[in-house]
Amino acid sequence: MIIIPPTLFSPGVVAPLQNMVLRAQTHMGRPALGGFVIKAQPHTPEDPMAQKKLAIIATKGSLDWAYPPFILASTAAALGYEVQIFFTFYGLQLLKKKVDLKVTPLGNPGMSMLGGMERFMPVLLTALPFMQRIMTAMMKAKMKKKGVASIEELRELCQEVDVKFIACQMTVDLFDIDAAAFISGVEFAGAAAFFEFAGTSDICLYI
Repeated sequence: MIIIPPTLFSPGVVAPLQNMVLRAQTHMGRPALGGFVIKAQPHTPEDPMAQKKLAIIATKGSLDWAYPPFILASTAAALGYEVQIFFTFYGLQLLKKKVDLKVTPLGNPGMSMLGGMERFMPVLLTALPFMQRIMTAMMKAKMKKKGVASIEELRELCQEVDVKFIACQMTVDLFDIDAAAFISGVEFAGAAAFFEFAGTSDICLYI
């Protein structure tokens, strides 16, 4: 059982998520300690959601790209989906105990800067060494102000609703990453093992 306080998600995320949970009847959303409860329920064969599966391949290791897989996975699990996330290459950064993710405006024209700085700042300046540090700090501050959950909180939420985390064994070996660097509950497998699940999934996303 998970109690989600109002500050875990922004108001614009809480309402749709709560409505989806109610529609799926996975649990009756109700006020609890200032939040609402999400609980994945076991499904009977008669349940139309019983066979729904979501497979996600997470390949990015930056702060902005860390949110989509965890948000989608936790929402799907709350709706009754069986969910697996396969973390490969730079996506493995999302599984480390110490999360130190960055974001950069370089090569990211869709990224808005504080005060509309992108309107007058030459693209060349975004390549300066300090810009990544500045933009990362600005994004974290804005997310905190808006009440957006941290990556650590979303990751924990996923595990609470039984989302399976799978680290690509080939990539772990390639980058010489010590298994002790990852959070508990992570499974290690190759692409072939993940395909067994992805091949029978209703939705497969590459992020």
